[in-house]
Amino acid sequence: MIAVAILVLAQPARAQSVLRDAETEALLADMTAPLITAAGLSPRDVKVVLINDDSINAFVAGGQVVYIHSGTLQAAKTANEVQGVIAHELGHIAGGHVVLGDRGTKAATGISILSLVLGLAAMAAGGGEAGMGVLAAGQQAAMSNYLSFSRAQEASTDAAGARYLNAAGISGKGYLNFFKQLQQMEYRYGISRKMEFMLDHPVSSERVANLTETMEASPAWNKPLNQDWEERFKRVKAKLDGYLMPPPQALQKYPDSDQSIYAHYARAYAYHRAGYPDKANAETNALIAAKPSDPYFLEIEGQILLEAGKPKDALPPLRKAFQGSGSNPLIGTTLGHALIATEDQANFPEATKVLRTAVARDDQNPFAWLQLGTVYERTGDTARAALASAERASMVGDSPTAALSARAALAGIPPNTPDWIRAQDIAITAQNDIQDNPKKFKRK
Repeated sequence: MIAVAILVLAQPARAQSVLRDAETEALLADMTAPLITAAGLSPRDVKVVLINDDSINAFVAGGQVVYIHSGTLQAAKTANEVQGVIAHELGHIAGGHVVLGDRGTKAATGISILSLVLGLAAMAAGGGEAGMGVLAAGQQAAMSNYLSFSRAQEASTDAAGARYLNAAGISGKGYLNFFKQLQQMEYRYGISRKMEFMLDHPVSSERVANLTETMEASPAWNKPLNQDWEERFKRVKAKLDGYLMPPPQALQKYPDSDQSIYAHYARAYAYHRAGYPDKANAETNALIAAKPSDPYFLEIEGQILLEAGKPKDALPPLRKAFQGSGSNPLIGTTLGHALIATEDQANFPEATKVLRTAVARDDQNPFAWLQLGTVYERTGDTARAALASAERASMVGDSPTAALSARAALAGIPPNTPDWIRAQDIAITAQNDIQDNPKKFKRK
């Protein structure tokens, strides 16, 4: 069982739901770009993905993607603290630790298998208790080997994160503050340096001690925080609270007596989720009155109207939000959805244009492909509706549907055009996946 535990520890986190929000993604992209560059990577290639999980965690699982839990943003006091967390994870990417992690796993698994062989041999010779002792000792050695390897990686990544912050001219105060918060949590659960051999990372007190001198020696240590990022971060935190907290809890945290922008933002989402449309509208009106051209305030106004069954009323704010955000693909998807929901054929050409722009800028949004397929179907373009269905099925791993839809698209799209070539690519890839994984796609 311990051997199995080692293998489980070494695997990427299980699939969790992803939170997509235009404002949050824009902030994360802006505040991490200098760190990504400092790590020797390209901001165009590295993504920060927000996971819907209230625990404090961040991880990498292959590729150039940093996954960060929503609980980490909600627990952080400043954007600078979140930058420290992401700087650490960039160290894992730049250091190739997901690939190198196999070395620690293979070594641990090897020791485990060796102890299993010796233990079974001892038991076969009549030494049952001796055999069990060999097994237990071997499993402990395997676990210790893996945890030691992991701690070494974490320590080197701590140092890398500090280098990236210093190179980017960003204060490391948030980095240390976040580790100090973790240190308090460790104290609360009785974790001390004496227990470090049981952990896959150094204890936070050691991490703080190792990083303090490096951070304080940097010219960026006392550099003022970027106020634009910090202000935007407060808004994002309030939005997350309103969207993720149970409405009563969110409304208690942001009472009506609080007339700040952040409180209006949180209450708008909380009231909307709780089923109080008039109160939600009042909060969005307060936001719009404060900043009439803010694309994200216009977005929430349109979103609430759309979800309240008023798609025509949602169009003006969503159009302004789409334009004001530089044609953000997530906002474009909501606008396209609203245009289709009016059931007015006069709006379908605009919906097609907006949704094509959205998927061109972000082709990893299944809902955008669903809406584009819907408007193609409504306008009689069944071949491209099939292509949109193939795109969406391919994205979610439904290879049989992807192959079937792609072949339908090929039958109706002019040969050798970009859409025809794309349909051909999906058909081939999906068919290869089906052939390579017959058990996975076996018909029931």
